[in-house]
Amino acid sequence: MPSAPHILRVALPVPLPREFDYLPPPGQAAGPGWLGCRVRVPFGRGGGDLVGLVVGTGPASGDPGALKAAHERLDAEPLLQGELFDSLRWVAGYYHAPLGEVIATALPAALRAGQPLPDTRRHGWAATAAGQEAAIQPGRDGRPRRLLLDLCEGPRDEDDLDQHSPGWRAAARALAERGLAERVVMEGALAPRPVAAPEPTPGQAAAMVALRSGEGFRPVLLEGVTGSGKTEVYLQAIADCLAAGRQALVLVPEIGLTPQTLSRFRARLGVPVLAFHSGLGDGERARAWADMASGRARVLVGTRSAVFCPLPEAGLLVVDEEHDGSYKQQDGVRYHARDLALVRGSKLGVPVLLGSATPSLESLHNALSGRYQHLRLGERAGGARPPAVRVLDVRKRPLRDGLSEALLEAVGACLARGEQALVFKNRRGYAPVLICHDCGWSAHCARCDAAMTVHAGGRRLICHHCGARATPPNACPDCASLALQPQGAGTERLEQALAARFPEACLVRVDRETTRRRDALEKHLARLGDGPGILVGTQILAKGHDLPRLTLVAVVGVDEGLFSADFRAGEKLAQLLIQVAGRAGRASLPGEVVLQTHHPDHPLLGTLLNGGYPAVAALQLAEREAAAFPPYAHLALLRAEATTEAEVQGFLHDAHAAFEAREGVHANGPMPAPMARRAGKARGQLLVDASQRQALHAALREWLPALRALKSARRVRWSLDVDPTDLY
Repeated sequence: MPSAPHILRVALPVPLPREFDYLPPPGQAAGPGWLGCRVRVPFGRGGGDLVGLVVGTGPASGDPGALKAAHERLDAEPLLQGELFDSLRWVAGYYHAPLGEVIATALPAALRAGQPLPDTRRHGWAATAAGQEAAIQPGRDGRPRRLLLDLCEGPRDEDDLDQHSPGWRAAARALAERGLAERVVMEGALAPRPVAAPEPTPGQAAAMVALRSGEGFRPVLLEGVTGSGKTEVYLQAIADCLAAGRQALVLVPEIGLTPQTLSRFRARLGVPVLAFHSGLGDGERARAWADMASGRARVLVGTRSAVFCPLPEAGLLVVDEEHDGSYKQQDGVRYHARDLALVRGSKLGVPVLLGSATPSLESLHNALSGRYQHLRLGERAGGARPPAVRVLDVRKRPLRDGLSEALLEAVGACLARGEQALVFKNRRGYAPVLICHDCGWSAHCARCDAAMTVHAGGRRLICHHCGARATPPNACPDCASLALQPQGAGTERLEQALAARFPEACLVRVDRETTRRRDALEKHLARLGDGPGILVGTQILAKGHDLPRLTLVAVVGVDEGLFSADFRAGEKLAQLLIQVAGRAGRASLPGEVVLQTHHPDHPLLGTLLNGGYPAVAALQLAEREAAAFPPYAHLALLRAEATTEAEVQGFLHDAHAAFEAREGVHANGPMPAPMARRAGKARGQLLVDASQRQALHAALREWLPALRALKSARRVRWSLDVDPTDLY
């Protein structure tokens, strides 16, 4: 009797916690060589195709004749294997997500869609014979001609052009269209051309000695005050990594930081430094992924999703601004890039360097308890001094568009000195709400439990939660009064007020609206230049930017974070204030920080001003321990949304009833979400807490099958968030 044929076990990008069995394509046999390869398979009754990954092979457990055959094998060699595949399995287990969805999250969109791996050969540009002749003839000077003259001296590598000839691509296309230049394959390796490192500060030198003193996996927390030169420590560590013939991965929290980081890293390291973030095209991300997988690329800088890039020759992982909330994925597979970087570092056996001026309480707790090596940089580099901090008590004082006269005078004095000022307000738009002065009516979103934000100077209303847009009414819908007034101030209103007060100043607004386009932030900062000017912006400007002429930081929106119900509010506000204050006085010019507030006596402000972030962190850790919140407890949040409140509550009550209580693990709720209705959906949640991480995951593993079996689960959309950063 013939043995049963081997089948393929395929992980597919569907929200089902299982793999699917398929026969290999006709005429092919399944075997170990299929593991980690993509296949295109039929799925569902509609006859559609999906691209999945082979995660196992073996004999069929049932009737193989009932199985469908895969259409085709897409990879001759495994796409995912070794450490990266093991790490993805860890993500699926830790976050209790289907492996197929985790794999789809990890792959660039082009590879997820089944496209072949991009060509990873090194390419460059060379002058054609016609180009050599044209270069001899007189011509109009411009970027294409300058590039042509450069190419006539010999082919130039694309990575080298990226590093030393910004804007060359448009010129190359123009030359190619005229037949004067062509793209060619380059042979051999690109010779590095590093720039000499500056003399390290004593703190930087001590940190580098500590980093070089160990081997293998080590989690290291580099805590350094703003402007202390943490990036220089990263560069030295990466240079050591490259000298050892290894790869380095650097995570940054925002796309806006990537161009600045790339240019600095490329100049210092003298090797191509790849980028990986959502602002790039699908093809560019796939090429960067493939370059790292082949081992040709040595350094990659990217945002959250870059943590999934292959590292076959890994030597170092760096997480800059490790405290930043953007490292947490808030939909789909809700992974945390910082935590995954630590897991990958452990599996790869390489150090993981976490850097921040304001470490997360979780990382700080691990460092204080000895689980992380703790390095500190206590002084600013280059002789820069910490900025002076002044609190403006604006109680009973007139405000114009949210700005006090004392603050405006400080901005004026800064401009008169030929310096730059940053007016910080972490709220975009013109005003937070439109209200009727006569009856109190306010413009609320019809789909969310939230006020609509006034934009475009009062000409448009936008909901920042669901994106709904509306035109402001001409009169109050409740009382027909014409006394409709925007209340409060956002960045648009501050920009308008400052432009009226300082009409001659260069004024640049930086928020989500003005930085949607690729490289928009870099262009805005270039427009500001080195002359006197004013930046108005949100938290986009609080991270990592180095502006030598910026000497004044005026924080307008302190009070919003002082009375939040979020248990992380104090930590987040302290981090934000420290980070934005750190933009002032980073070079030779002295800096000043002005905090405008109605609550100058608030304990958090007093602690921050008198003891800095370490004092706030110690206070917050004590409060977290007393309240049994992270890092002294471990949480998972079950979220649900549906058309009606009854459907949400019915599911959450059933979910609570299905939860089997065990020692040290508790299910709390159902409870309403802080925003009970969003985008037309009713929302609710249930919180599970545990004193031990293992006990939490054991309870979740038992609970999830029961949840999926509930009839009420079919009427809601639900998700589980392990280690939530926001309880919203």
